[in-house]
Amino acid sequence: MKSPIRAAVLPIALLASSASVYAESYDLVIHGGHVIDPETGLSDVRNIGINKGTIEIITTEAIEGTQVIKAQGQIVSPGFIDLHHHGQNISGYRMQAQQGVTTALELESGILPIGEWYEAQSNKKLPINYGASAAWTFARVATFTEQAPYADLKYFQNVQGIDSWKQEIATDEQLEKIIAYVEQGLKEGAIGIGINAGYAPGYGQKEYYALAKLAAEHEVATYTHVRYASMLEPGSSFEAIQELIANSALTNAKMHINHINSTSLKDIDATLELFDEATENGFHVTAGAYPWGAASTVIGGAMFSGPQWKERLGYQEESIQLGNKRLSNEEVFEAQKEAPGTVINWHFLDEAVPSELSALDRSILHPNVLIESDSMPWMLIDEGKISYYEGDEWPLPSEAFAHPRSSGTFTKILGSYVRERGLLTMEEAISKMSYMPATVLDGFVPQMQKKGRIQPGMDADIVIFDPNTVDNHATYQVPSALSTGINTVLVNGQFVVQDGKLITDAAPGQAIRRSSTVQ
Repeated sequence: MKSPIRAAVLPIALLASSASVYAESYDLVIHGGHVIDPETGLSDVRNIGINKGTIEIITTEAIEGTQVIKAQGQIVSPGFIDLHHHGQNISGYRMQAQQGVTTALELESGILPIGEWYEAQSNKKLPINYGASAAWTFARVATFTEQAPYADLKYFQNVQGIDSWKQEIATDEQLEKIIAYVEQGLKEGAIGIGINAGYAPGYGQKEYYALAKLAAEHEVATYTHVRYASMLEPGSSFEAIQELIANSALTNAKMHINHINSTSLKDIDATLELFDEATENGFHVTAGAYPWGAASTVIGGAMFSGPQWKERLGYQEESIQLGNKRLSNEEVFEAQKEAPGTVINWHFLDEAVPSELSALDRSILHPNVLIESDSMPWMLIDEGKISYYEGDEWPLPSEAFAHPRSSGTFTKILGSYVRERGLLTMEEAISKMSYMPATVLDGFVPQMQKKGRIQPGMDADIVIFDPNTVDNHATYQVPSALSTGINTVLVNGQFVVQDGKLITDAAPGQAIRRSSTVQ
C-alpha cells in the first residue's frame, strides 16, 4: 500500500525571506496545514499568507493575518478543477463547492451562443469559477433544424427525438454553417470546442477533421465524448478513440478524451493502449475519467438505438435507472418514445464484481488520466413528471435526483482510492484533480496558469480537508447526500465553505474565458 502523504522540499526561491516580509500582516493566513503543490512537489507543513485573493507567501516562519485558519492535521490543496460539469446552475455549483471544486467548466457538451451564456452567468452571483466551450452539437442542431441555438442545456435535451442532426452527414453548405457557429463561439471567448459526438455519431470524417483544424487554427483544445460506445466492431470505442488520435496527429490540435472509462465500457485496456501510444509519440492528447460504474445520459441517446445496441453496450435487463427505479425493457422503450430527453443513469459496470471494479480502477489509476466528474443538473420527479430543479434551497431537497458523481466524485477519490484502498498517494490524487486539469487549458486560457497550484502569485483557490474523514456519501439511491471532511473552500481568497458548511450567499466565482474578439 502506498503512503498517502509524501514529504518534499520546497524550492529555495520560495523559502527566501526577510524580516520585513514576515512582519507584514495578511488578509488571511492558513497556519500549520500540510500543503501539497503538485507542480513544485511541495508536500510538507507550511503557513500561507493571502492578500486580495492571491497567495503571497508560503513559509515555515510565523506570519500574522486579519483572519487565521488553523489547519493542523489537515491537507491544504489547490482547489479542484472539474473540466466536465453540466450542472451550470446554483445547485450544481454549490454541490461542487461542497466537495472541494473551485472551478467547474462545461467543456464536453459546451454551450452556444457563448457570449449570451457568459453574460447570463455573470448575473447569477455564483460561488465558484465557471466557463464553457463552443458546442458543436448545438451548431449541428441549429443547422439541421434551422432553429437558432439558445444558451441552455435544455436546447440539447429538447431535440433528442430528432434524428437528422444525430445521424446524417452534413452537406458542404451545412458543414460551412456548423463551422461558422463554432468559430463564432470561439470569437466570443469560448475556451475550446465541445464535441459531444456520442450523441451525433453519424457525422462525416471530414467534419471531425474540420473541427480539429479549427481548434489548431485558434490554438485551443477540443473536448470529445467519442462517437461510439461499443465493444463490437465496426463502430467500436477503440475505433472512435483511434479517430480522435489520428486527427490530433494530422492537425497538431490539442484533443481531450472525456470519460475514457465509460465510453470504453469493458474494453478499457485496449483504449488505454491507444492513449499510451499517442502520448508516447508526442501527440497532444489528454484524457479524463470518473470513479463510477454508471454513466448519466438521456434515454433517447443514439447509443440506445440501432441494430445490436445491447450487444454493443454489454447491456443487461434493468441496466437503466430513472430516479430510484431500475427500468424493465418495456419501460425503457416507452420512455424513449414519450420523453427521449429524460436524464437517466446507465450502469455499464458493476463495482461489486471484482473484475469490473478492476477495469474501472485501471482508468482512474493511469498516471496520465485526470479526474473529471461529468456532473449532471439536479432534477425532480413528481408523479412521473421530470423537471429541472431551479430553486436555491440548501441542502438540496431530499428527492432531488442526479448521478452521485454530481455530489461526490472528488471526495470518493480521496476517501476510497487514497485512504481506504491505498491505490493512490495523496499527492497523486491531488495532482489528478487540480494541476493536471489546469494544464489542459493553461496554454491558451491565461487564467488557468494561476490555478491548480499553491505558489506565490497563484490565485487563492484552495481546499482544506481532513484526510481521515473526507468522504463521499452519495449513492445511486440518495445522490444528494453531502460529502464530509471538506472543512474550508476558498475561491479567489473568499470563503465558500467554512467549518464544513456552505456559505449560501458567497459569490466570488469568476468567468474563465478567452479574450473575446467580438466587439
